[in-house]
Amino acid sequence: MPSALITGITGQDGSYLTELLLSKGYTVHGIIRRSSTFNTGRIDHIYQDPHTPDRRLVLHYGDLTDSTGLRRIIEAALPDEIYNLAAQSHVKVSFENPEYTADAVAIGTLRLLDCMRDHVHHSGRNVRFYQAGSSEMFGAAKPPQHEGTPFYPRSPYAVSKVAAHWYAINYREAYNLFISNGILFNHESPRRGETFVTRKVTRAVSRIKAGLQHKLFLGNLDARRDWGFAGDYVEAMWLMLKHSEPGDFVVATNEAYSVRQLCEEAFSYVGLDWRKYVEVDPAYFRPTEVEYLLGDYSKAHEKLGWKPRVSFEELVRMMVEHDLEHTHDS
Repeated sequence: MPSALITGITGQDGSYLTELLLSKGYTVHGIIRRSSTFNTGRIDHIYQDPHTPDRRLVLHYGDLTDSTGLRRIIEAALPDEIYNLAAQSHVKVSFENPEYTADAVAIGTLRLLDCMRDHVHHSGRNVRFYQAGSSEMFGAAKPPQHEGTPFYPRSPYAVSKVAAHWYAINYREAYNLFISNGILFNHESPRRGETFVTRKVTRAVSRIKAGLQHKLFLGNLDARRDWGFAGDYVEAMWLMLKHSEPGDFVVATNEAYSVRQLCEEAFSYVGLDWRKYVEVDPAYFRPTEVEYLLGDYSKAHEKLGWKPRVSFEELVRMMVEHDLEHTHDS
């Protein structure tokens, strides 16, 4: 039975990846941060009590800022695959907390890579590593962006992801380790955090429809993004580690839409004119904007046989329907 270790297991991607790996017979170990409140909402439906016989989902307290803890967890989990999904992943917040973002995203990745290197050296085990990159690394680079496009990061988060990306390549080449970088363009779902623009929009749609909210304040409506479904994208992660050799892969949909188009699609689904409810607030503009991200996933399709299944329209509908159903719960 294969074993996987997931950092960031309580996030959107972590929860979908855990479901996928469990369905394929894995034992899944996840790292969670200690909190005074429960932060496992996205995986509660698959949680297994520690007293469950032969349980296949095991959670460990840890943090990417603590290398000693990471080493202990790897030694306890003995993973065949490591998926590094943990991060301070909010771009706007990274401008407010740049030092912590760099520590968790860039140096945190380096800590985990070094723990893996030591474990492989001492144990002789073959461990494969997935590093979660981001389309934000391309930033101001001209679209469409692919694996050969030079990075032009425009935020502390993006700069940190670029560093993590190159740490991964360096460890792959220096120590002959199986390490793959997934450069994932924006991927969303009903499990997306409520401060991210897609979920902010779909949640507002449901609340406005129910009379619980009257306005939605957003930043740059002209920003264009390549939006896909997180459930599709975690399959690409798994396929990267199943491939015969490691590499770097863009995961995207080859289509881009503006925030304005996102609003139009979401509001029209419930019969509302978005222009009556959406207002631009300069406070939500970034100090350095990223205007246009459009991915080219040709390599992932050719090498891994991967392609997205859920369209932009289907994704928006899925998220709006979820938020309509749960409006009075929030």
